[in-house]
Amino acid sequence: MEALHQLDTEQRNPASAGIDRMSTLEMVTLINTEDHHCAEAVARVLPEIARSVDLIEGQLRKGGRLFYAGAGTSGRLGVLDAAECPPTYGVEPEMVTGLIAGGPSAFLKAVEGAEDSRELGRQDLIDHGFSEKDALVGIAASGRTPYVIGAMDYARETGAPVMALTCCRDSVMSRHADVTMAPIPGPEVITGSSRMKSGTCQKLVLNMLSTCVMVKLGKVYGNLMVDVQATNEKLVDRSIRIVRTATGADEQTARAALEESGFRCKTAIVMILLGMKAPEAVQALEAAHGRIAEALEQRKA
Repeated sequence: MEALHQLDTEQRNPASAGIDRMSTLEMVTLINTEDHHCAEAVARVLPEIARSVDLIEGQLRKGGRLFYAGAGTSGRLGVLDAAECPPTYGVEPEMVTGLIAGGPSAFLKAVEGAEDSRELGRQDLIDHGFSEKDALVGIAASGRTPYVIGAMDYARETGAPVMALTCCRDSVMSRHADVTMAPIPGPEVITGSSRMKSGTCQKLVLNMLSTCVMVKLGKVYGNLMVDVQATNEKLVDRSIRIVRTATGADEQTARAALEESGFRCKTAIVMILLGMKAPEAVQALEAAHGRIAEALEQRKA
């Protein structure tokens, strides 16, 4: 295994060598300048991200689930992305699951030593009933975290697709994955502080993975979040605005359709656009694999 000091994430950044003597404005300017490298790094691995999206979508369409596994910052980013999928896209909480070394308490406070156990990574997947129908994204900036590798190895044993998200080239994790996404943003402003540029790269990639998968699953119409859950006043208002934007209906019509559909935006939109009652709209969506555009096209045909 590559020595820690040789990793991309552990190199010193000449631009920040004197950061402790900079003014506040100079410091924030430097960090902002360095952060620009993140989007460029992600751009270099877009083909790998796209391939990962397609693999994940294929598993979810078969009734499988997406798992993220990571430790420390990487684990927290996975948990965050997973937690935001249900309210944004109306999916069941189990569809996207974030696992962090040390368990849920490690999200707020580090659990020392947990990331060093391959067995813990393996056991966490076993405890969640991981199978060949599912997909795993292992996340580790260093590309060598034992907890993550243990999870990846178990996932491969089941026959499920396994992806690696790391910020080091030629990482150990890449040898345990079907696809490796490795944006390399360059040395951190603070040496070894991979919660900074590496963490930003990971967040950008996770945003792409979950967003693109949900778009392909029909959770978006145009660029509207048509499966948003109206769980509070703000989201009820957003649901009405989504239906009005998608259909051109007035507020009264949009609200009435939402109420009849149980505040399901997709159903309400199809009801209005195709002049259907809620049960018919649900059937039309089911026949179109949950995609509004496809339901409209089938009706025209």
